[in-house]
Amino acid sequence: METKMAVFKGKEIRRVIYENEWYFSVVDIIAALTDSNKPRDYWYRMKKREQASSGVELSTFCRQLKVPSSDGKRYKTDVVNTENAFRIIQSIPSPKAEPFKRWLARVGYERIAEIEDPELAGKRARAIYQAKGYPDDWVEKRMRSIGIREELTDEWKDRGVAEQKDYAILTAEISKAAFGVTPSEYKKLKGLERQNLRDHMNDLELIFSMLGEAATTEITRNRDARGFDENKQAAVDGGSVAGGARKELEAKSGKNVVSKGNYLSGHTAKKLPKQE
Repeated sequence: METKMAVFKGKEIRRVIYENEWYFSVVDIIAALTDSNKPRDYWYRMKKREQASSGVELSTFCRQLKVPSSDGKRYKTDVVNTENAFRIIQSIPSPKAEPFKRWLARVGYERIAEIEDPELAGKRARAIYQAKGYPDDWVEKRMRSIGIREELTDEWKDRGVAEQKDYAILTAEISKAAFGVTPSEYKKLKGLERQNLRDHMNDLELIFSMLGEAATTEITRNRDARGFDENKQAAVDGGSVAGGARKELEAKSGKNVVSKGNYLSGHTAKKLPKQE
């Protein structure tokens, strides 16, 4: 488990990664959103009040995990993941919690609207990338890469590959063939943890990612690949198409495609040795 501190309106929220998901200290959330100087007592009373009024036991949303205390030691405390943190916030009768409740209502409305009109989801994603500072040409490539990825995963699903862990394995095969590294190795190279790898790719990295997945989709369809094993071979072969193009570009340009750089940072990155 990896422990870090999150800052929330000037208040520190202890958080810990458990099973690849962030969990946040409930008493720290309460301390940040209320004026209580005894957040543990507040949490105890809030649980009793919620159970009496709605019949919901808030403790069922929590886990007990060890997080660091002010004395430097680690003690078990109630923690919640992001989804359940919002559920806890909904039960806090404090003016400080109202902006979050309004935001959750707005998000709920937007998601319902996107179900009715899926095009809105694409517009929202573009707006988010632009707000983060990505230029329009990069955003267009990223949005296209999302479409290509969805087309590939739809093919996998239709061809008998249904488990998320299998998707991860097939994706790793494409990445190894295209770039010489798995996605987890690629993220480590770029110094990423839970961030989306492709959001940190430069133009060429995105282009070769798209080529590998588009080629895999085409090969999968033409071979009528069925089941995990046949789709795995198609993934290797599709990734190899991108890998061959990458190596040819590197040989002629004298510059590696795979880099440690974060596209948005603008810093010059050190490059990996060329993949043979």
